[in-house]
Amino acid sequence: MDTIKTVWCITFHVSDLKRAAKFYEEVLGLEKKYEFSSYVGFECGGVEIGLIPKPREGEQAAPLSPSMEFLVDDVEKFYRELKNKNVKFVKELHEEPWGGKQATFTDPDGNILEIVQINWGKYFSVSTEGAKKKREPT
Repeated sequence: MDTIKTVWCITFHVSDLKRAAKFYEEVLGLEKKYEFSSYVGFECGGVEIGLIPKPREGEQAAPLSPSMEFLVDDVEKFYRELKNKNVKFVKELHEEPWGGKQATFTDPDGNILEIVQINWGKYFSVSTEGAKKKREPT
């Protein structure tokens, strides 16, 4: 089986993105890496802490527990291996606009886990754009 390289990101769903971002930055002292209208990322010892808004009432969404993302070299291979082991996916393998390819599944207790492979060139391009937007008034 392909191996997990590291925990890359832990994501939390929040009811008020600005309030939560202020808490993580000002109260916990985490460094904000970038900020978008629907995502704020913080640096925490080599692991990204991500905040995303909870879906609005009536919006379709995956379960809202925190999720942990595992960085892998070959997400398609890892995905197939997990499928062959009868892992149930709540979101199938797909590409993200920020440069990632990922799939979401649960452990036996329903905790949300993700495998992700990142196109770093696109990721840093999007991250830099987000960092520029962070300085603009919202």
